[in-house]
Amino acid sequence: MAFSISFATFFFAFLALLAVVVAQLSPNYYSSLCPTALSIIKGAVSNAISQERRMGASLLRLHFHDCFGCDGSILLDDTTGFTGEKTAFPNANSVRGFDVIDTIKTQLESKCPGIVSCADILAVAAHDSVVALGGTTWSVQLGRRDSTTASLSAANSELPSPFSDLSDLISAFSNKGFTAKEMVALSGSHTIGRARCTTFRTRIYNETNIDAAFASSLRKNCPSAGGDDNLASLDTVMGDVFDNDYFKNLVSQKGLLHSDQQLFNNGSMDSQVNAYSLNSATFFADFAKAMVMMGNLSPLTGSSGEVRTNCRNINGS
Repeated sequence: MAFSISFATFFFAFLALLAVVVAQLSPNYYSSLCPTALSIIKGAVSNAISQERRMGASLLRLHFHDCFGCDGSILLDDTTGFTGEKTAFPNANSVRGFDVIDTIKTQLESKCPGIVSCADILAVAAHDSVVALGGTTWSVQLGRRDSTTASLSAANSELPSPFSDLSDLISAFSNKGFTAKEMVALSGSHTIGRARCTTFRTRIYNETNIDAAFASSLRKNCPSAGGDDNLASLDTVMGDVFDNDYFKNLVSQKGLLHSDQQLFNNGSMDSQVNAYSLNSATFFADFAKAMVMMGNLSPLTGSSGEVRTNCRNINGS
């Protein structure tokens, strides 16, 4: 009996703690703390995208790659104490937009010093980028704090690879609490952005589940040797518009990355890809729900972590 009471006490205490953590994230977190925070971020994102539409995809990607933690760790430069995540395989020569985040942080620090976290900046900038490029909206939960360290090994082991097979993708997202359907919805973010030749060379020269004319056109700018940094749009139709064309491409065997085409390759996700290719509203709704879930992955709240004054460095360094 004593054990049962002890266990019950622990269980309900755990639920209460979980409720507190969840409650600390709120779309209205900065309403009184920094009322102009969201408008400052939106303005800076809009300005960045007006100068380079590709930047919208880059800011969304930053949030994705940070949110297998959602703590702003991806923004940290290397120190003598740790090697950051910027040089991890999924991030090196790939993630970008750090200068935009720096600009936003500088503007926020001038208005509300020490209030708005870098992790929250990433979350809002990703949302505003999707909306600016014609995509859906969602309620961005706020109140995250920033990590005081980063993990190169975690970034290398946890982030999905462009060379992943379907089973690997399902497993990577399942490890973070996502269903296979939610994984497909989040993969729809590849309706915007670019990829480097080195990430799709093997596909366009060696794979057979690819439209022949599509592969031929890509080879012109991605030779079998050299040109590693040459870029191609992830979405062959309108690479800077957030829509459901990515899924239409997959149905036509025009997925740029191996991992993309794995979602539609006579496998378990074919029907879901086909559904999204036929109904953009369904894709938008599922993407929005999945983005809220992603933003809630292991955030630091309360007294954990810190609010950095410079997103590249921990305070006091």
